[in-house]
Amino acid sequence: MRLEVIATCMDDALTAEANGADRLELITAITEGGLTPGIGLVEQVAKSVSIPVFVMVRPHSRSFNYSKYDILTMAAEIRRIAASGASGIVLGALTPEKKIDERALETLLPLTDGLQVTFHRAFDELEDQIAGYRTLCNYPQITRILTSAGPGPAPEAIPAMRKLVEESRGSSISILAGSGLKPEGITSFIKQTGVTEVHFGSAVRLGNDALSPIDPVALRALAENIHSNG
Repeated sequence: MRLEVIATCMDDALTAEANGADRLELITAITEGGLTPGIGLVEQVAKSVSIPVFVMVRPHSRSFNYSKYDILTMAAEIRRIAASGASGIVLGALTPEKKIDERALETLLPLTDGLQVTFHRAFDELEDQIAGYRTLCNYPQITRILTSAGPGPAPEAIPAMRKLVEESRGSSISILAGSGLKPEGITSFIKQTGVTEVHFGSAVRLGNDALSPIDPVALRALAENIHSNG
């Protein structure tokens, strides 16, 4: 089992690593679902922790449909992140019809320069997630999909999550379950869905508040529980 934790600053990154996180998703604007952090923070975190750092590449929170100027911005950010020492990026792009924006992927993915790529929860706006999964399998840079298996919280979509996990078996893209997961009940969720990676944000912060620091006691207990399941 792998535990990914959201970090929004250096303190988050250091606390997460010290208390059992296996990977960081580094973002800013956590209450907007995550936007691209400043390159200074990216560089600082990448050189200060030993666990993988995946950096959000999302220029705004209005939608997942990006203009040519948005794509140029994302391209510039990917180039800088690729030179920072980070391990990966987190991105997603949809057409106005809520399909995978393959033109955007074909522009951006060649710039990743060896970075792994997580396709983020834009995936949860797709009408047919299995078809979307198969489309993303055409892009070898993409190694995982962060998803709640639908528009609601992940714990409310256990059958759909299980179908995605089954689809991913033997494939190059793994399923990273996230959104709405809580330490309570995580063991049951893992057993029912078969996921091997989970993603936590506010549920491991003080008071379950997205804008509060990570709670080291809560994170350590969660990490020990998750790692004992695999």
